[in-house]
Amino acid sequence: MANKDGHRRFGSIRKRESGRYQVRYLGPDGLMRSAPETFARKADAQRYLSLVEAQMIRGEWGDPAQGKVQLRDYAETWITERPGLRPRTVELYSWLLKRYIAPHLGSAELGSLNTQMIRSWRAKLLAEGVSPTMTAKAYRLLRAILTTAVDEDKLLPSNPCRVKGAGGEHAPERPVLTVAQVFTLADRIGVRPIGNIHKRGQGYRLRYRSPGGTMQAHPDLFDSRADAARALWELLNQGRADGERDTRFRALVLLAAFASLRWGEVTALRRCDLDLTNRTVRVRAAFAERSNGQMILGPPKSRAGLRTVSIPAAILADLAEHLAEHTQPDPKALVFPESRAARCGGAASTGSAAGRTWLSAWDCPACTFTTSDTPETPSPRTWASRCATSWRAWATTMSEPR
Repeated sequence: MANKDGHRRFGSIRKRESGRYQVRYLGPDGLMRSAPETFARKADAQRYLSLVEAQMIRGEWGDPAQGKVQLRDYAETWITERPGLRPRTVELYSWLLKRYIAPHLGSAELGSLNTQMIRSWRAKLLAEGVSPTMTAKAYRLLRAILTTAVDEDKLLPSNPCRVKGAGGEHAPERPVLTVAQVFTLADRIGVRPIGNIHKRGQGYRLRYRSPGGTMQAHPDLFDSRADAARALWELLNQGRADGERDTRFRALVLLAAFASLRWGEVTALRRCDLDLTNRTVRVRAAFAERSNGQMILGPPKSRAGLRTVSIPAAILADLAEHLAEHTQPDPKALVFPESRAARCGGAASTGSAAGRTWLSAWDCPACTFTTSDTPETPSPRTWASRCATSWRAWATTMSEPR
């Protein structure tokens, strides 16, 4: 801005009747603006103008008036308008915002945020018992939101999320199943003991079918249904009780493990995607399950997810048997349909029969896995965490941030 000789080159400073100094300057959009506050000293007003001018030169200037929007409102709009987010990602972001960000920073104006506030917010979450992993997720979401406010909307001169290492997760390396353990797991999937539990007075009675086919009563009276259920599973593992097996998901375990398929990918496979002659499986789509149980069919998690994967020869016979017994002949038929509640075209859901029935609580000595869930209320989350498989599907799909 051109000024008279002896006057400032950029902006103007005026002394008010109160004795304080008011700053005005011309923004990049051609509108005249005033500083959000007055200054007690002229030197402070001059320093403010110099900083504003430097921000404009570097392209970092943001309109102070626009920075008055509350973080909660801006973040909700950001999640709604963010392109390319999957439904589960939208749910996760909304949950993180509601649970960890909005209660602490939601009413703060964007322009008032600074690194010290962000550092204190993060420390408070950890002090309240929020896990480092969940804290890092919330921090990364906040950083992404404020990055948009800086780079795209020009609401902030810089991103206050500058806490070193705050966005990193340092989860311990998960153990990996051996090939033998994967086959053992596939053999055990769907196995359930045959018996029943009834309340008797102040305890629970257990009856089970012995290997000879006769029903027998357990001599003990159990304090809880869970104790009786664990005893029933122990009898099965000891060979003292009969069990039944649902064979629909043996091939699913083998294919997911050895082809490194996510849960959503393997459940979305169609018969035409399997080429047993050339030993390949083609990944073209994936199911995603929302928190309300709704199944949504869409593309794989990333562009790299569209791929063709080789199938080991060792599981070809299992796949062929599965296709013959459990898959419809139509080329578009799902390879792993769910026999009950065929939601969204028959997709097997982690929270439906596929999760409640065949992901049962079990104890496999060969795999050294145990769960504390009862057979009647098995938990896919516990099952996945205890199995600790090398394929990411079980961990990413069954670990809900709730």
